[in-house]
Amino acid sequence: MIQGSYLYSCTMITFSNFGFLLFILPVFCLQGCKPDTTGKDKTVFHLNYSSGSLEAIDPAFAKDLYQIWTCHMVYNTLVETDEQLHITPSLARSWEISADGRTYLFHLRTDVFFHDNAAFPGGKGRKFVARDVAYSFSRLIAPATAGSGAWIFNSHIADTNAFVAINDSTFQLTLNQPFSPMLGSLSMAYCNIVPEEIVRKWGKDYRSHPCGTGPFCFSYWDEGNSLCLLKNPRYWEHDNTGVQLPYIDAVQISFVDSKATEFLLFLQNKLDFVNGIDGSFKDLILTKEGTVKPDFKNKFRLGKNTYLNTEYIGFLTDTANAMMKGEPTGNVLIRQAINYAVNRKKIVTYYKNGMGIPATHGFIPAGIPGYDSTAAYGYDYNPDKARALLARAGYPGGKGLKPIKILVPDNQVDIVNYVASELQDVGIPAIIETIQPNILKQQMSRSQAIFFRADWLADYPDAETFLVVFNSRQPAPPNYTRFQNDTFDSWYSRSLNMRDTARWALYRKMDSLAISYAPVLPLFYDMRMHFTQNNISGFRSNAMNVIDIKQVQFKK
Repeated sequence: MIQGSYLYSCTMITFSNFGFLLFILPVFCLQGCKPDTTGKDKTVFHLNYSSGSLEAIDPAFAKDLYQIWTCHMVYNTLVETDEQLHITPSLARSWEISADGRTYLFHLRTDVFFHDNAAFPGGKGRKFVARDVAYSFSRLIAPATAGSGAWIFNSHIADTNAFVAINDSTFQLTLNQPFSPMLGSLSMAYCNIVPEEIVRKWGKDYRSHPCGTGPFCFSYWDEGNSLCLLKNPRYWEHDNTGVQLPYIDAVQISFVDSKATEFLLFLQNKLDFVNGIDGSFKDLILTKEGTVKPDFKNKFRLGKNTYLNTEYIGFLTDTANAMMKGEPTGNVLIRQAINYAVNRKKIVTYYKNGMGIPATHGFIPAGIPGYDSTAAYGYDYNPDKARALLARAGYPGGKGLKPIKILVPDNQVDIVNYVASELQDVGIPAIIETIQPNILKQQMSRSQAIFFRADWLADYPDAETFLVVFNSRQPAPPNYTRFQNDTFDSWYSRSLNMRDTARWALYRKMDSLAISYAPVLPLFYDMRMHFTQNNISGFRSNAMNVIDIKQVQFKK
């Protein structure tokens, strides 16, 4: 924590390897919030975005983690997902869903105001109303916006009058057919609410002139160097005792693109929070069981919990594809053999330092309804069974089997090297080809990747977001494997208008069916690691790794 006048400054950091020069660039609030400046002690929460950049502070383009985090600070959605993955009220106080599952009626808060902005009359933020929701959702799907989140609504909403402001405090959403995960979809960052007049004033430059109703107001952004957000003095949320949120006065975000340097800054108390850890620090800080080593045990806090992300290697299963001619992985027996040949527990222990769960129970990850830790389906480590399946496929001991090529991003080679060695042990020859991540994604989307390293992260708190990966009616993405099964597709369609308990039971059947054909080799279900300084309290996050700092406090 840095106090006093530092509330109005941003840190700019330049680095050379692990050395660094730190200097202060004074920055004053350019627009929006005008916090109380009479107090002597101001609290600033420091974090870093290790991608080195931020594309936009605009919900329509909130496609990566850091954009999601920033939008969560500046804006609000109708509903939110809490730490237990429950859908909770936000800008909507309550809602009703029609019996046919197609109409959602939201009753909105009437005490919410947009941040102060020069584009508003008198520069004062106006009240949030239902037409703001209708505008924000319409803007998201508009071709002119070209937003990355249009898919949320495009295949689901009614052809006409999908978004209707019935009055200032009532908004109606109408679907073309039932879609049970829709409520969860509305908690995504894409669905944050923006004011039309501010968006129209700035046009394409709205990306760097955001205005929302959230706990923090935009102050300053030196792209690639520093982003400053200030406490919203008119924020509508209060804690359980009636104290207005947020507690802290400002957020400062740096853009150091080295995860190793980021963690060094954390160890030097120059960052209050770090998400994950660089591989160069992993064995220094963590035991193989995922606990903090004694030398660091009292220096910071490590929070670890479920992360709705399944890491896997995918197979192209479309045998009609010309690229699959002569490829052994077109045979389901070979794909099953590969699944049995890999010791996932060793991957988690030695490559993840215990920060994960071996993916032996299907594709749906731990921590979300539909996952079953006692499931009989999935693949345990069983090299003898792998060899038997290989013999059944006509390749005893791997004799005559064409080498299998695994495409892997150049930053994820270590685990795949281990997988290749496990395959060699049972007689499956494997070679690795490293490739740039963006090129691999292109090949996956074009069905040109036969065996590829990938991951799938939940978009919203419903296991449908994982099962859609195997729906043959979907393109790539999400169906990179081109898996096709009529029974699966039928069950998928049925699940979209089922109540929770029955839907989750069907999800397990769908997961079992898909995994029996082995279109993927699930490696592990991920876990999130959050490092915070010892003087931090009130830091929260959910299983989709959306952080919430509204109730962060610094101990003195």
